[in-house]
Amino acid sequence: MSLPTAKRVAIVGCGASGMSAAYALSKHPDRFAVTVFEKESVPGGMATSMNIDESKYGAPYINDGVQGCSPAFANTLRMFSELGFEPSEVGMQISFGKGPDFWSNVFPSPLTAHFSADIRKFGRALSTIKALEVPFALLPVHSMLSLFRFSKGFGEKMVYPLVALFFGTGNQTPYVSCAILERVFKDPSMRLFDYNDKSLLASIPKMYAFPKLRDVYTAWQHKTASTDGVTFKLGHEVTRILHRDAHGVVVEYRAPAAPGAEPANPGDSTNTLTEHFDELILAVDADTALKLLDGASKDVKAAGASFMERHVLGSVKYLWDVTVTHADFDYMRKYYETEFREDLAVDPAELEKGKGKGKGKEKQKPKDESQAENGNAGESAGGDGPDDPLAFARANFRPLYYTMQYPENRAKLEMSFDLTHYQPQFRGERAAGPAKEPDSLPLGTARGEGENAEAGTGAGAEDKVVREAQDPASGSAGEEARTGQDEHGKPEPPFEQHVFQTIFLDRDGSSELWTKGKIDNEKIIAERWWKQQSHRWQHYARCVPWMMFINGKKHTQFAGAWSVLNMHELAVTSGFAAAYRLGAEYPFKGDEECERLFRLYLALSHGTRMRKEDRKGVFA
Repeated sequence: MSLPTAKRVAIVGCGASGMSAAYALSKHPDRFAVTVFEKESVPGGMATSMNIDESKYGAPYINDGVQGCSPAFANTLRMFSELGFEPSEVGMQISFGKGPDFWSNVFPSPLTAHFSADIRKFGRALSTIKALEVPFALLPVHSMLSLFRFSKGFGEKMVYPLVALFFGTGNQTPYVSCAILERVFKDPSMRLFDYNDKSLLASIPKMYAFPKLRDVYTAWQHKTASTDGVTFKLGHEVTRILHRDAHGVVVEYRAPAAPGAEPANPGDSTNTLTEHFDELILAVDADTALKLLDGASKDVKAAGASFMERHVLGSVKYLWDVTVTHADFDYMRKYYETEFREDLAVDPAELEKGKGKGKGKEKQKPKDESQAENGNAGESAGGDGPDDPLAFARANFRPLYYTMQYPENRAKLEMSFDLTHYQPQFRGERAAGPAKEPDSLPLGTARGEGENAEAGTGAGAEDKVVREAQDPASGSAGEEARTGQDEHGKPEPPFEQHVFQTIFLDRDGSSELWTKGKIDNEKIIAERWWKQQSHRWQHYARCVPWMMFINGKKHTQFAGAWSVLNMHELAVTSGFAAAYRLGAEYPFKGDEECERLFRLYLALSHGTRMRKEDRKGVFA
């Protein structure tokens, strides 16, 4: 149990960063008494799962907020593994554009051949940016394209869709920092794709699709709370940070309304409570953190956010996007290339000979766009590309990601996912993924309120969640709808029963271009709005380098992927870093793959190194 002298820590937010901070602190129940506040009734933040009709779509659920990750996401993968969950390997096939603007990382297209000289130059540009990263961090992508004299079409048809795929930036794509673009190609801890001097992207890189995230986060909550050092207050919304001074912080929060009662309106003091803590971790997005801090200055004598906090947190720009989950295969075929087409393929030998490397005029429009061959069978195992890309694509072209640019403005676009291709439960994988048994399950009985207390969060509760997720029977739900096959002969739903997600980006700047109204209403499964961070270059001038000057001040730490780059891996690492600053151990100490990004994040966002006993050298 937590001792009376244990440091009391409040964590606001129960997404990846908040859960990571709580997990690290839970390793020291004698030193920390932690309370985690989350306004939702379940943990996970954006990492959510949603139930769907298994008899119609071939699976009982989808992960609808976060899909998967790169093999470079060491902290995320290690954390999931410790909980008894494993991701599933998937070949990351992408279909960019439509008709003459189509290109893919699976096989070369006329567009790839046309921009072959630009593609080779792009590799040299990445090396230059890496060598001069600091000044290039302040240079947006559109300026970088002009600086290196890339052709306009290359930027519009290849680079902008690629950046939008990485970051979901919509019409902000031209303003993304080119240093961050370089990082996702070159940095071993952040890399999403490998550069290829012929096709731009290395053919079919190996990626991971996450297991059922609702179960992952529930098991994570249970394991964290089982040490008796952490209390989860799910359904409890923090409304203001009232005081931050030498004596600690005072948090104001609203308890859940009684069953049957009307929810409280904003500003209503019903069920409002206050609690004193020694330390505060704000594991929420930047503008929410600023509102909580500045909310204190409205009607009580408190300092609110500092000048530096207002400057740093207020510089983070957010955009509103909407995700439509649907089964409208006609819409997908109309706006994207969903199948292999011979007229959109180029013999790889053409690229080897250096043909099509001119710039300026576009290639002629491919013949008869209506002709398409059915190449929607098979699944890539990921990794290196096949020896014969065209033969492989004819049988195995199965895109996971799609992008489509608006003809009215090619700097703006929308994206779609084929969740049936991406997520393994549609092929019978269990909810835990191809997981091993957990090495050990913690003992103890948790303290908690609300759902946490009712369900129980001790070893027995964790055993049940993990056991059910690892049960092979969890992969059998929906098998009657799997009347198609992948190239391995494994049953999956046919294309006409696939589940798709289309993301319409930047409501305020692009909604007049959206094709959202073209999706058949009868085939819409769900619609969900998201507040997404913009990765414009100003973020790396006004926020990222200044985080170290607000972290640790006034007993407050900030955690969240927004502090650098919107990736699950950075969210996890930021939570570990916040806990580490309070004196907790880094949970994966000694794991070099995990420590690499942790050390980098600690230096960048906290301006410090790992403690002397945790370092292997002076500069480590």
